[in-house]
Amino acid sequence: MAKDLERDLGLLSVVAISIGAMVGSGIFILPALAVKDAGAGIIAAYLLAGVLVLPAALSKAEMATAMPEAGGTYVYIERSMGPLLGTVSGLGTWFSLSFKGALALVGGVPYLVLLFDLPIRPVAITLAVVLVLVNILGAEQTGRLQIGIVAVMLVAIGWFVAGGGPAVNTATYGGMWDYGVEGIFAATGLVFVSFAGVTKIASIAEEVEDPDRVIPLGMLGSLAFTTLLYVLVVAVVVGVIPLDQLAGSTTPIADAAEATLGTAGVAAVVLAAILALVSTANAGILSSSRYPFAMSRDGLAPGLFSTVSDRFGTPVTAITLTGGVMLLLILFVPILEIAKLASAFKILVFALINVALIGFRESDAPDYDPSFEVPLYPWTPIFGTLTGFALLTQMGLIAIVGAVGIVVGSVIWYLGYVRPRVTREGAIKESVRRSIGDRALDRTEETLDETAETSVLVALPEGASRQSEATLLELGAALSPTGSGLSVVQFDEVPDQQPLDYASGVQSPGDLEFECRTDTLAATLDTPVEYGELVSHHPERAVANTVKERDVDVLLVERGASFEDSLLGDSIDRIRKQTDCDTIAVDAQPLDALDTITLLTTRGPYDPLKVRVGNAVATAAEANLQFRYPLDERQSAEERQQLEAYHDDLLDLCDVPTERRFVDRSDLSDAIDEADSDRTLLVHANNGGLSARASNDSGTAEPAIQDSDHASMEVDTKRHPGGVVGRLLERLAF
Repeated sequence: MAKDLERDLGLLSVVAISIGAMVGSGIFILPALAVKDAGAGIIAAYLLAGVLVLPAALSKAEMATAMPEAGGTYVYIERSMGPLLGTVSGLGTWFSLSFKGALALVGGVPYLVLLFDLPIRPVAITLAVVLVLVNILGAEQTGRLQIGIVAVMLVAIGWFVAGGGPAVNTATYGGMWDYGVEGIFAATGLVFVSFAGVTKIASIAEEVEDPDRVIPLGMLGSLAFTTLLYVLVVAVVVGVIPLDQLAGSTTPIADAAEATLGTAGVAAVVLAAILALVSTANAGILSSSRYPFAMSRDGLAPGLFSTVSDRFGTPVTAITLTGGVMLLLILFVPILEIAKLASAFKILVFALINVALIGFRESDAPDYDPSFEVPLYPWTPIFGTLTGFALLTQMGLIAIVGAVGIVVGSVIWYLGYVRPRVTREGAIKESVRRSIGDRALDRTEETLDETAETSVLVALPEGASRQSEATLLELGAALSPTGSGLSVVQFDEVPDQQPLDYASGVQSPGDLEFECRTDTLAATLDTPVEYGELVSHHPERAVANTVKERDVDVLLVERGASFEDSLLGDSIDRIRKQTDCDTIAVDAQPLDALDTITLLTTRGPYDPLKVRVGNAVATAAEANLQFRYPLDERQSAEERQQLEAYHDDLLDLCDVPTERRFVDRSDLSDAIDEADSDRTLLVHANNGGLSARASNDSGTAEPAIQDSDHASMEVDTKRHPGGVVGRLLERLAF
């Protein structure tokens, strides 16, 4: 039987873990680095960083009460945005937390060297091994250890602030804005990682007792306390040490203590620094080990990482792996030189956390029921997202390139390991698909409205057959039932040497036959028909000009028709490129001979015009209307359920007997061939939708319709309300 993690972390343990995760390298190491960017403005930088991290903390608090699962950031982004970004956030955050833990240990040892002559890296490695063993023993012991560490550390830091306050030279604060807003913003980006620990509570949410109350209280309380503590400590440091001296220090807090509290103060600060930095590493191991644990449970990492030890009740493999990565970083990576990398990725992940919250809220997911909700939604997460990406611009090229490298590595892992195994999708994609489907249904309902005026032009080349004209006229009448503008024009081509005014005054036997035939066909229709002939040296251009002059909505032509002699390819395609109206190209086949009208699509909702055409033809021919949608083996259960609901609503809009049928994408050609070619009309798009997905056995992207003997109708819609971006979103979401 599978084992679960015991909920044994109370509010005190949670707050201690969060404060311990924050009060480390952020205050004992980074001030000496950040002062180079902002001078005395680092006081404002720490305060601003605390404010900017608040939206992500609130977002994670809400999501943690709805999903108190191990994994924190990974869980929320994966559930909201899907496995791809879940993999990126899980692997990236796990790596960055391991990195921050290693930074804390290597950065803390110089404080120890002030008292003892010890080698930095061996001591850091020893501490890392000890902390890994402590975490393997169990979460309860870890929480108790963290409480003791934080208590001693806070007493020492409290003495430092109280004792150093009277020695502060307030004149130093006058130069707070010497480096400008840009300098403060750059320093804010660097020290942002100092506050990352506030959200680590969410990564151990599965072990927190009474998570609905403890998680938000723990996050907000520890953030407020730590922000105030940072500002006070940095204010003392800036006020007692010259800025140029501070910029070159490896132990800035100890230097300030020596100037204000003497030897006893230095000893207290050294003790606090060691405890703080060890607690940062301890909390980093505790929380970061949960990422491979949670990813493993969801299939994004090998199963051995989700194994819980029978003896200790902890994920030993995940903790050991995290410790191993931390040791490698201590041994081989110049951690201080890449401090901005940890902060840059944290900023990116925190921005995604805010987006994830919006995704959950807007998706209306039935199982998302948080007991705590972010105030001022949606402005709070929007603010957090925008400011996060703004901070990223201040991190420098190396940090951004490094973060991109982590993202690329995560994507490679997703493509190689995750994608073949996981078909799950995120709440945002489900929400977007539902929204796109609803909008498409609304557009379809408007398009099917018989009272809406539609200007239809039937364009015929000279010498068109009676059957071709009869089919196009019948379809045109079906598309303009109110008689709102059905025109038939025969476009005659004359040589360049013949004047047009002469050609227009001469009626050939073919012209007379066209007029007589059209008059007879129009008499059988309920819709008034306006017809005539137009002579031109270039009929294709004449068709385009007529469309523009008459403000035509729909152009009807015979599929494969040629309006003028040319070696430049399909005449209909050339006309499409010159017009901005919707174009329908149909095979010349009697509509009353049909019993099934099949609408094909391969990705995205059905085009409203295509539905209107199919419904109109089926109504005129008293035929059935069939919607055929191909699925592949990677279609998730949630996606199929949404597609079924979309089809059910779509079928309700039609006026004839309808049927929906899902077919395997790889068998699309076979599914088409099953139908009676003499009694079926295939209605499909000419905008690349079919060819983009249908493939034959050789793997070439040829439309399945080309290989069939069925009569077909190509619908080319130019006036998509969302343009190219709208089409792309539809195909990505469906």
